Amino acid sequence: MNLDDAYTPEFESLKDLLTDMAQERSVPVLLDLIVTRMILRPHVALVRIWLTREGDQCPRCDMAGICRDKTRCLHLTASAGKSLARPPKDWSDPDGHGKRVPLGHTCPGKVALKGKSLTPEEIKGDKDWQDRESWASGEGLLGFGAQPLTYKDEIFGVVAVYSRIRAGRILEGRFWLKMIASHTGLAIANARAFDQIQHLKNQLELENEYLKEENASAFGSIVGKSPALNNVLNQIDLVAPTDASVLILGESGTGKELVAREIHKRSLRRGRPMIKVNCAAVPEALYESEFFGHVKGAFTGAFQDRAGRFQAADRGTLFLDEICELPLTLQGKLLRVLQEGTYERVGEEKTRTADVRLITATNRDIRKEVSEGRFRQDLYYRLNVFPVEIAPLRHRTEDIPVLARHFIDKISARMNRPALQVRSFKLDRLLSYDWPGNVRELKNVIERSIIISSGPDLHIDFPDSCDPVLPAGKELTAASNQAGVYTDREMTALMKQNILNALIQSRGRISGPGGAAERLGCAPTTLGSRIKKYRIDRHAVKKQNS
Repeated sequence: MNLDDAYTPEFESLKDLLTDMAQERSVPVLLDLIVTRMILRPHVALVRIWLTREGDQCPRCDMAGICRDKTRCLHLTASAGKSLARPPKDWSDPDGHGKRVPLGHTCPGKVALKGKSLTPEEIKGDKDWQDRESWASGEGLLGFGAQPLTYKDEIFGVVAVYSRIRAGRILEGRFWLKMIASHTGLAIANARAFDQIQHLKNQLELENEYLKEENASAFGSIVGKSPALNNVLNQIDLVAPTDASVLILGESGTGKELVAREIHKRSLRRGRPMIKVNCAAVPEALYESEFFGHVKGAFTGAFQDRAGRFQAADRGTLFLDEICELPLTLQGKLLRVLQEGTYERVGEEKTRTADVRLITATNRDIRKEVSEGRFRQDLYYRLNVFPVEIAPLRHRTEDIPVLARHFIDKISARMNRPALQVRSFKLDRLLSYDWPGNVRELKNVIERSIIISSGPDLHIDFPDSCDPVLPAGKELTAASNQAGVYTDREMTALMKQNILNALIQSRGRISGPGGAAERLGCAPTTLGSRIKKYRIDRHAVKKQNS
């Protein structure tokens, strides 16, 4: 009887396998489908698929002594078999015997190196595949066939079949094995292309999201003429064309993000996005997912794959604001990405690469954070390649008139109102104010003043924020020559003590329900500025409460 006739039922099932393979996009699922379906053939003892990947276990690999190419080898990815030994061997374990095969050694390695199947003479002359003193002892293996997984001259790996029928008869199925290998190579190429398309799609979605944020938050370029600001602009000109890490220092509201955006706009990466992460706004449990992304099912609530900020910023700039808020547990992982340029998504073993230019910013004394053990010293040195310090607005009063005019024109145009004028005595009031919230507070004051002004002139309106609650028995009076008047030093002491009391009651928490800002009736940003102004250590307050 003709062998083709004898194997017709089996070959019909192989046709079904080819049909099912065409519908599968996931490479791991596809390879598992192939080995589990092919092992159903009565004469097949073992089916294995190796993929060509970078060497990862070279120092401890059993075959390191015969491996000449330490960069690539075959990785056992899918395996299924029916062992006759007692007890039976587990041939489904990808970390078992043959988990790594050097290119050019053993039959699978030779197929991978040559890019074509071996002749019967070559198989017969190589006894590695049926080493009877090791994994195949007593299994009765009589035949072997292997085909490279290729597509357009690229070799992805090898599929091998170990049979319990004589070597000549397994050759009858070589056509089908070659067809399965061809379809597998095409499927792997398609899956990789699909992954790349999905990667680009995710990146475009993230870029679109962050560009919308940028357009919504960007209010204009850097404005001012003071020597302190000119010094910052000179520093931007020096560092922008390089890929050096930049650490921007300055009080809240001084314009650290504008400086970061200006560095990016003048850099060689300006054609790619600048992705911003406010480290103070990320829940501690989600930091790793936010930075590196996650795969579906990695944790409760991970309903689909998600790309992280490093992927979104690939070949662009990543701006980490409030870097001192980063937990110590993540600081080490961030340092690794900066040093090696690699990371893994949460719940995924695949190593990804990231080419990002890092800009960080903080309004804290980062050197103090390092000395007190709240920030890693090695990460600080990695970030502090080129520090840029922005002076507070009270130290560059020359910029106040220019900024005020800039904000008046921009905000008036946005509100469809004519630009208002600022009289000299109003300008003097702006110049004499301390501006604890810096440029951000100036912008807010101008916007509020435009809203309440009805005539052609700007009516400057300063909000009563964080007014001190005075101790019983003392009241502020309207006239300075009456009893109960406080000196500036007394007022400062009262303001500082009032903020301290609120922080103690809120256990050091500034924002949110029950926070110090809510207790004082002011915005969290305003309170944050006053904490810096009066040099209040809220971490010491937390320790006091603990």
